Amino acid sequence: MTVHWCGTGLSAIPGLRRLLQVGVPVTVWNRTTDKAISALGDLTTDIRTFDVDALSAALAPGDVVVSMLPAEWHVPLATLCLEHGAHFVSSSYIAPEMRALDDAAREKGLSFVNEVGLDPGIDHLMAHALMADYRASAAFDPSNELSFLSYCGGVPKISNPFRYKFSWSPLGVLKALRSPSRSLSDFKELNVDRPWDAISSYTAPLPDAETFEVYPNRDSLPFMAEYGFEPDWPVRNFVRGTLRLKGWTQAWGDVFKEIETLKGAEGDARLKDMSDQFWAENAYDAGEPDRVVLCVDLAARKNGADVWHKTYVMDAWGDEHGTAMARLVSVPVSLAIEAVLSGQIAPGVSAAPSDPALVSDWMREIGSLAQHLAIVDHLNP
Repeated sequence: MTVHWCGTGLSAIPGLRRLLQVGVPVTVWNRTTDKAISALGDLTTDIRTFDVDALSAALAPGDVVVSMLPAEWHVPLATLCLEHGAHFVSSSYIAPEMRALDDAAREKGLSFVNEVGLDPGIDHLMAHALMADYRASAAFDPSNELSFLSYCGGVPKISNPFRYKFSWSPLGVLKALRSPSRSLSDFKELNVDRPWDAISSYTAPLPDAETFEVYPNRDSLPFMAEYGFEPDWPVRNFVRGTLRLKGWTQAWGDVFKEIETLKGAEGDARLKDMSDQFWAENAYDAGEPDRVVLCVDLAARKNGADVWHKTYVMDAWGDEHGTAMARLVSVPVSLAIEAVLSGQIAPGVSAAPSDPALVSDWMREIGSLAQHLAIVDHLNP
């Protein structure tokens, strides 16, 4: 069985190197082979120019295709996997078109694993771990009032006036600012057209408590079922969101105002111009450390008082081995590949696993990638 890893961008290298170092047979596919050879040539010579026809000819039953390419490639590559009896892995969110392949993948015994990067990915593992812990506790009661939050952000380790730095093209960040979100707030559905309409503060329970700005991201509500919330449980708050340094809203005020005015093709062109400018002015310098903060929190209340409350918190930053973002996106992808190859993930389209043994094993590995990883028990400090 061969792993066909497609795409060797900045977020792909650590996980790919990890697979090569432990001897997993990997064929590397990239649009430009020179960059891939520069990053991986000390470990492999099987580096090929990405081409769908060439990939199709190389695929064999039981192989794994990994897509670290732009999102529009995921479904075509997964469809190619169906044709050849191969498995599929991606770090990206499950699109409806990917979900539609579930029955076909199950019928053929193929695992199509998605959402196994940082966010989505590690955040899912933390949520599953907390939910399993809560369900097994003496405090568990279906009538308890629950609140759940998950905030993740890549931020500069060394702060700058813009309160943010880019490790790849800013265009994705700018487009995300035009996206609506849906979450639960005080038992009511909260629909927000733009992130800056729902900025709030969150104090992360790090060794030195630190306050960040946070906002809801995408549609949080489908993840209630994903994490095992029952339909009849009373849920006060449920939000998956983005975390930024304090002062980000003020620093980006003019950006928000302009984005509000952009429409159509001209608006898209202006976004591209803004992206180019931000890349030139606020990219990481060579060797400059990035930082990733991820907090997943679950609290249960009865009669107005907390009866169970824990937070999974991670703080990681770049070092001489590379960026924190690249480690935390690509190493979980490599763990998913190993799990697929060993038959530990069931056929069909799925996100990061909830199986307690896999979650425990993966979190142990992820712990070696972060400078701080802990579960904070707020009731029993």
